[in-house]
Amino acid sequence: MYVNHTITNYFIIKGISDVPEIQIAIFIIVLLVYLITLVGNMTILLLICLDSHLHTPMYFFLANLSIVDMTCTTAALHKILMSFVTGDKIISFSGCMAQTFMSGSLTVHELFILTAMSYDRYVAICNPLRYHLIMSQINCAFLASLCWVLGFLLVAPLVGILSSFSCYSSIEINHFLCDIVPLMKITCSNTSLLDLLFFIEGLFFFTIIPFLLTFIPYIFILAAILRIQSNIGRRKAFYTCSSHLTVVILLYTILASQYLTPSSTSSLDSKKLFALFNAVAIPLLNPLIYSFKNKDVKAALRRKLNRSKIFI
Repeated sequence: MYVNHTITNYFIIKGISDVPEIQIAIFIIVLLVYLITLVGNMTILLLICLDSHLHTPMYFFLANLSIVDMTCTTAALHKILMSFVTGDKIISFSGCMAQTFMSGSLTVHELFILTAMSYDRYVAICNPLRYHLIMSQINCAFLASLCWVLGFLLVAPLVGILSSFSCYSSIEINHFLCDIVPLMKITCSNTSLLDLLFFIEGLFFFTIIPFLLTFIPYIFILAAILRIQSNIGRRKAFYTCSSHLTVVILLYTILASQYLTPSSTSSLDSKKLFALFNAVAIPLLNPLIYSFKNKDVKAALRRKLNRSKIFI
């Protein structure tokens, strides 16, 4: 539905696909993945909170990551899942801005939490004797709080400028959620300031800075691993970092494809698919890659199950 340069107070979310024959299949798949993501991350969060063996800096950051994944997935998918059930694809202007802010902030927060986890692995491997002194509870709480604050502060100016736009050439958003890029495509307001700010923050604060802060420690980690004499010790050290490194590479690849590719070479539809993969698949990888393959988490899960059997 199109309007010619009209002030609007609501939008219409186009959705994942407009092909009627596959709507039910899409809804079932997205709902199942969403529920599995919630159950998996909630299980990890409860295990970390309830099992004293997991009260370490690494699992503290992992608990934060689980909270981010559950919240980010819910913020991104709640409207499209409701629209499948009710058929109502309308979202208010304020609701659209709130979804844009929450989805963007939580994505940025995830980048910085992964950076904190990279630093944690660096200290554990390169400076193990001072690990508990450097990664104290106070320092871990400070790093986690800083990640949350940066996520909100960096996205707030972008959404603030976007929310000042009231003139749009279309009220239909070609996406499954409200996001900065598709909204910029349909506004008839002057976006030069937002374009510049989005480019600067996207290039430096959302890409280069967290990317460098995440991967530079791995240069020192790799050097430390190569200095280990025994193959068993080398494999054990690499194993502690492999899961984190895999998710980081995958996340940055998806975000670069979603936000940094030019419009001429990547259509909005393809970026929508990358956004869906980021909102659905990445949070699902957290419990699968980080935890359920981890012997400490599996041991904690067995302990809780055994206690439940004894209680029953």
